[in-house]
Amino acid sequence: MRALQITELTGPDTALKLVDVPEPEASHPLTPGEGVVVDVHAAGVSFPEVLQTRGMYQIKPDLPFIPGSEVGGIVRSAPKGAAVAPGDRVAAFCMLGGFAEVVVAPSWLTFKVPDTLDFGQAAALVLNYHTAYFSLKTRGRLVAGETVLVHGAAGGVGTATLQIAKGLGARTIAVVSSDEKEAIAREAGADEVVRSDGAWKDEAKAWSDGGVDMVIDPVGGDRFTDSIRSLREGGRVVVVGFTAGSIPEVKVNRLLLTNTEVVGAGWGAYAMGKPELNLEIGAALDDLMASGAVRPIIGARFGMDRAADALNLLDGRGALGKIVLEVR
Repeated sequence: MRALQITELTGPDTALKLVDVPEPEASHPLTPGEGVVVDVHAAGVSFPEVLQTRGMYQIKPDLPFIPGSEVGGIVRSAPKGAAVAPGDRVAAFCMLGGFAEVVVAPSWLTFKVPDTLDFGQAAALVLNYHTAYFSLKTRGRLVAGETVLVHGAAGGVGTATLQIAKGLGARTIAVVSSDEKEAIAREAGADEVVRSDGAWKDEAKAWSDGGVDMVIDPVGGDRFTDSIRSLREGGRVVVVGFTAGSIPEVKVNRLLLTNTEVVGAGWGAYAMGKPELNLEIGAALDDLMASGAVRPIIGARFGMDRAADALNLLDGRGALGKIVLEVR
């Protein structure tokens, strides 16, 4: 089968090689001896793959290895008792190996998708949307009617967060850096859009009558302190990641004085050992897809021979919505 391997830790331009390798066996490290075998049609491209090309991600497999954590495709085979069967169109999270024509995923991280989604959209469904739901509902305790401010709102996690927040009955404020990104954020359901290089904190507080209930932050960096300042009493900043590069620090006296919280939301580390949680989130997303609230926005599609371009687009913070590789 064709696959993309990281063969050296030299960054997106040179780390990846398109190779022919044997197909994987029907087993996965999270479910030894069994797994769902998927014929991959599209693979999601995410920030961890950028970091992996430089050896900077927390998961560091021996070289060479096939990156790619999420795919959209068709089930070839499934273990007994799985909720999917051969021929089903699915979204699957495989952790590694997704940049290939065939992959194996745990049954509890493989989900049927409706015919209204194409394979690229299916490849965008697990990592971003499970992260968004986990951040908003499981960790952030979102209640209908609350106001959510979303950083990086035009990216994959950002658009997923806006769609799910709206689907759960929240009001949403998107933080973006350009007119083009504003258009994507509004397509994803933003009620209000503010600019990251402007007085976004003050504008968000004014629009939300004194402060937002929740901030979802996959960016980090120097805007973090203003995220805390944008909260109303009882508000929460949910930390999802640090795509800006720097990890901010918290002066906890501000939390004390305003009765606010900073909450970590590490979906991967939490969810990998909890099959039931993944199935619950999958069922919640099924309802949100059926209602029309969830429909992944694909900003760019690349062939496997242009994987470096896909990673560089993400690395340069030029991504609008989700980036995918079209494998078939």
